[in-house]
Amino acid sequence: MSGSILIGVDVGGTFTDIFVLDAATGRAEVAKVPTSRPDQSAGFLAGIAQRVSDLGKVATVVHGTTAGTNALLERKGARIGVITTAGFRDVLEMRRRDRPRTWGLRGDFTPVVPRDLRLEVPERTLADGTIRTAVDLDAVRAAGRALLDQGCLAVAVLFVNSYANPANEQAAVAALREIWPTPHVASSSEILPEIREFERFSTTALNAYLQPEVAGYLSRLESALKGKGFGGEFLIVQSNGGVMAVETACRLPVRTALSGPAAGVIAAAYIAQTAGCPDIITGDMGGTSFDVALISGGQAALAAQTAVDFGMVVRVPMIEITTIGAGGGSIAWVDKGGLLNIGPESAGSDPGPVAYGRGNTRPTVTDANIVLGRIDPDRPIGGGRLDVDAARAAIDRHVGAPLSLGTEEAAEAIIRVANSRMAGAIRLVSIERGHDPKHFAFMPFGGGGALHAGAMLAEVGLSRAIVPRYPGVTSAMGCVIADMRADFVQTVNQLTAAADGAALAALIGGHLAEGQAMLAASGGAFAARTVTVELDMAYVGQTHTVSVPLPVTISGDAVTPPTPDAITTAFEAAYLRVFGRLLPGGVSRILNLRTAVIGQRPKFDLATLAPTTSGPVTPRTTRRVHFGGGWCAAAIYDRLALPVGTVIRGPAVLEQPDTTILVEPGLIGTVDAYGNVILTREGDDEA
Repeated sequence: MSGSILIGVDVGGTFTDIFVLDAATGRAEVAKVPTSRPDQSAGFLAGIAQRVSDLGKVATVVHGTTAGTNALLERKGARIGVITTAGFRDVLEMRRRDRPRTWGLRGDFTPVVPRDLRLEVPERTLADGTIRTAVDLDAVRAAGRALLDQGCLAVAVLFVNSYANPANEQAAVAALREIWPTPHVASSSEILPEIREFERFSTTALNAYLQPEVAGYLSRLESALKGKGFGGEFLIVQSNGGVMAVETACRLPVRTALSGPAAGVIAAAYIAQTAGCPDIITGDMGGTSFDVALISGGQAALAAQTAVDFGMVVRVPMIEITTIGAGGGSIAWVDKGGLLNIGPESAGSDPGPVAYGRGNTRPTVTDANIVLGRIDPDRPIGGGRLDVDAARAAIDRHVGAPLSLGTEEAAEAIIRVANSRMAGAIRLVSIERGHDPKHFAFMPFGGGGALHAGAMLAEVGLSRAIVPRYPGVTSAMGCVIADMRADFVQTVNQLTAAADGAALAALIGGHLAEGQAMLAASGGAFAARTVTVELDMAYVGQTHTVSVPLPVTISGDAVTPPTPDAITTAFEAAYLRVFGRLLPGGVSRILNLRTAVIGQRPKFDLATLAPTTSGPVTPRTTRRVHFGGGWCAAAIYDRLALPVGTVIRGPAVLEQPDTTILVEPGLIGTVDAYGNVILTREGDDEA
């Protein structure tokens, strides 16, 4: 590595966040700049330049990107083609025969690959891996040329049952690469060698859809960094909370679908665990959305698949994150029935909230906070000065007048509706999944999260709130904290009693070798390397599976074969934990094997972020702030200057460059040994 500086960069819908850590001194710096559009790399480089002048001293740059997410949501991926088994061209369109609205009679869906670009070729592999019909390579080449003539930039090969035997797909890919002018050729057995045709076809097609866009963006960014003297490692955050080399991200861009939010959850878990609170619910409030995740015992839950949008299913491990359109830039509007709504439309970074003066005329959540005095118009995130009068006028016109409310009443109504929507998202990941919120702390981050922490405690009943030292750039910090991770899956489809332990050990060994090679290729230094192995299992006749940690011993490159009895015991323990009972006489089966190879990157001591100042604490000034129907004088503090042990009683506002913390009346804020602000309700025993 070429230096001691680590940089995390998270590109959000409104701001690009920068976290810079000098590993040699423990000194950290942050920056926020508006996200640049349409090319996010300009804001990326501008943000780094604010804090680091010599990129030659930088050891690692880790990037949480929304390039893939935006391309999927906005349907702005590349023009791609599909080559599939004869008779299966419509799998992507048929999906699971679901509908956008469960109880609706109608629903439209347009796949990212039009039907005329989904071409069929003769080939057939059976479910047991037997090749009934060898692939017609002349037909494959002809289909490839036809797709090129149609302007396709990437192609996905999707053959039925290729998870059981990839030979036909591999032959087809080799033939296509002879004629395809770019490296954007992929097979479903390479991207997802797992049973279930639609999920495998969808994930592979979406990967191809993203490849030209994401690979082009990352390649340009990498070249720009090298052009400015950067010679260290460039890593990309995955949706599973790990990081991967940029070469892997260019080949598997579908794994970045929830890149930025995942980094924030990883940072939150580390911060909370360090602060002695392993059970937390995170709330990442940026300019566009509010992202919620539950962390239990210091571990975030991983979902095997997610739908980025209706019908756009991605089956790769992702941190379970619930997203709603309730960010600072979310627009407030009154519908025809006279109901006040927040989002999902957002003003984003351009034009931004009305008070930014960039052309937006419809009020946002941020505008409401400004009108209520909770955000200082002279010291906003990103600098400049905000136009309070314009925000008031917009709220009056679009909310106050339709609802016959005064300006402050209308602004309060906007905040209450936004708080209600956020509380609903927290209940969704906690109460509706069997978790009692009073046993969890709330960790707000993002630029706007700490403004709503007190409301979440009151509405949901959470025990406390932990506001990190730099909440506005928590996702960027998570980029620096995240470990290198490589995930693998392979369908096994065997009855447990007949499980071939040697074959399972061989599969694990193959995953281990490939994962170790990926870690080595990154060039990074790891504090340790770990391997986790799980089986997707169920009783015969069941559709849904449970994740079963596999009792397997790994020593070096040697894997001890597991026995059927050991697998059965592990399955019953996992099934009992999830469902509370076993099925007497039930026969279990193994569907998939999942392996994760993790390179644990060195972590920095969060105590280095704690304030070093001491002495009496006095407010910088006071300001009128609107709470619960009236104005009151709130003390204004410089949050980063508050010493460890400081106790602040509401009403108060703690300001810092990347966020604002609202300490409402009845709340107490305490600065802990790591610089976090712990918010509790007056009278609570816990502090």
